[in-house]
Amino acid sequence: MRETLRTEMQEVFRDVFGDPGIEIRDAMTAEDVDGWDSLMHINLIVAIERRFGIKFATAEISGLKGDDQNIGTFLDLVAGKIGPR
Repeated sequence: MRETLRTEMQEVFRDVFGDPGIEIRDAMTAEDVDGWDSLMHINLIVAIERRFGIKFATAEISGLKGDDQNIGTFLDLVAGKIGPR
């Protein structure tokens, strides 16, 4: 399930950032992705919400910017919202 989710999220990342070569890994952060600034962060959040039919609370979105956050924690958050597939 997690690998399927990773593949789907990777497609969203590629679309949002316009880079077909992005390979997401758990330890990656915004600093590892060219062009991931605050505007692109919002674009990514909206694209993920649309793709998976979910909504993030403002606190969840803000929490994603913490020092201990990365793609892995983002995947976990999305997985928790969509449940088993």
